[in-house]
Amino acid sequence: MNRQQMTFRAVDVGDGGDGRWASHTQGLWSAAEGWTSEEGRTPEGAKRARKLFEEHMPELVPVLDRLTRQLDRPGGETFLTHAALRPFFSGCTQIGGKGALLRNYDFSPAECEGTIVSSHFLRPVIGMQEAGWGLLDGMNDAGLAVSLTFGGRFVHGPGFAILIVLRYLLETCDTVEEAVGRLRTIPIGIPQNVTLVDPDRAVTVFVGPDIPLTEAPDACAANHQHLPVPDEQEHFSRTQERLETVRATGTDVAAMLKPPLYQYAYDEGLGTIHTAHYRPSEGRVTYHWPGESWEQSFAGFAPGSRTVLLGRTD
Repeated sequence: MNRQQMTFRAVDVGDGGDGRWASHTQGLWSAAEGWTSEEGRTPEGAKRARKLFEEHMPELVPVLDRLTRQLDRPGGETFLTHAALRPFFSGCTQIGGKGALLRNYDFSPAECEGTIVSSHFLRPVIGMQEAGWGLLDGMNDAGLAVSLTFGGRFVHGPGFAILIVLRYLLETCDTVEEAVGRLRTIPIGIPQNVTLVDPDRAVTVFVGPDIPLTEAPDACAANHQHLPVPDEQEHFSRTQERLETVRATGTDVAAMLKPPLYQYAYDEGLGTIHTAHYRPSEGRVTYHWPGESWEQSFAGFAPGSRTVLLGRTD
């Protein structure tokens, strides 16, 4: 496999009201608007999405309205609710422990935004953004960090994309206990595994449209939940192998940058895009790639860009 280049950007968007968030997001709109489902493009679907958002994320409604005005695009509000998005399926491996959250995000480079965002919508949050203001992983100023992996079961139901749920948890929760409590009440559109870390606790939970929130045996996750993994799925995703490996290696960045945790199947949408190492109690995160790293923090967030090489180093 040839190595691939990908450019990551770090952007400080403040509270979303001064044009910085809009300038960045409007430049991505041609790709982003395709995320909205067919139902979400109807007046009835848009109304349902807004109602669901108001019911489950009332604290963020003023932010949604502010960003919608700033985006100023037809269908923008429905897109930003993340309650009418097409399902997406990815790879990923993650582990929490000892005040740290370490994860690999595996997807197709061409379909990844690659934006590290510092925001202050309701409170200071830093994370890897996707789909306007959703988050693949992130932390807040209370010392809480969260990240996601796909749960490996191809079912879909009414509910939110997990991206906005991570945003909501970081904007409104201080602790793992509080965030898990919120997660129990929020409908999630597809199976997802969420790892949460604060200074005192690390946990992974399984959520989805067809199951109640279930706590995993430990704070590790790959791409399966409570059911046996079919042989064909294991051959394709290596989810059980990756889970066993991350359990054995712990929160070790070097291990995350090597197979089987670091994946190269970019053409199948299962190549590692970034490795994120959050130390939320310190307010710091370092994003890693083979031969490259980029640290950001609440005390010293640095806007800019980095073009990195993905894939094998040999």
